Amino acid sequence: MRASRLLARLSAAALAVTAAVGISPATAFAAAPQPAEVSYTPQERQQALAHWTPERMRATGESVDLGPTGPLTKTWQGTEMKTVGRLFFVNADGADTWCTATAVRSGNRSVVMAAGHCVRRPASPVNTYTDLVFVPGYAKGARPYGVFPVRATVTPESWAREGAGDVAALAVDPVDGKRLTDVVGGQAVAFGRKPGGKVTAFGYPASSPQRGEELLYCAGAARSAPGDELSMPCDMTGGASGGPWLADLDPATGSGTLVSVNSHGNALDHSTTMSGPVLGATARQVYERAQRA
Repeated sequence: MRASRLLARLSAAALAVTAAVGISPATAFAAAPQPAEVSYTPQERQQALAHWTPERMRATGESVDLGPTGPLTKTWQGTEMKTVGRLFFVNADGADTWCTATAVRSGNRSVVMAAGHCVRRPASPVNTYTDLVFVPGYAKGARPYGVFPVRATVTPESWAREGAGDVAALAVDPVDGKRLTDVVGGQAVAFGRKPGGKVTAFGYPASSPQRGEELLYCAGAARSAPGDELSMPCDMTGGASGGPWLADLDPATGSGTLVSVNSHGNALDHSTTMSGPVLGATARQVYERAQRA
């Protein structure tokens, strides 16, 4: 099963680790099953904020080392990527862990895109994750734009029941009365875009020496892959899961168009390929549900 190769499973128990948004309603997409949504109560969101202290965030990274950072993975030295951050959570085994996620443009100005395996275990409807918070712009312990508790997660129903369709959209609460994309901006999202062209994939992998404390990236051509996926040259490890694939990235502004997210590689045999889901009708339904959460 494809889920066995997920980045989240490469670190064992410690790390679970062509139309843009606003396109014409006349654009046609095939019907897709209704997505699976999990909501968190105000009390659960407060508990998540209390759980994820700066000390706990740093300790979570220090507890995992997936080996040296690969040669295709580089430290991002361009403009600050305010929209990209670490998504911390407690997985179904009760372990503190993290993924990477991205603030995107949305009607409620509160949506984050990530991988499905960053919010729930695949093919296991009851195993959803808890204490989720998004920290945009995270860098070496700094949390410059605040910590946004997650109020709802949305994945394809196929991910919850079959482990297919590794994408998620999350709705987050405001911080100090300000909604997420009013604070950090949001990336455009493309649905139904043809594969091809250069993309830049970002993540906070648990490789050393960074151990999730710095934003890293790979860049290369995105190509079609089996299983309704895309692939690109990249050797980021667990912790980078959920990070954005940005096409048409402007290094001066940090703006691009999200066309996929980091889903899986095969770091166990030193793979230099990253795969991510095609964002089609199912992904669009997931995104649209999160806008209403």
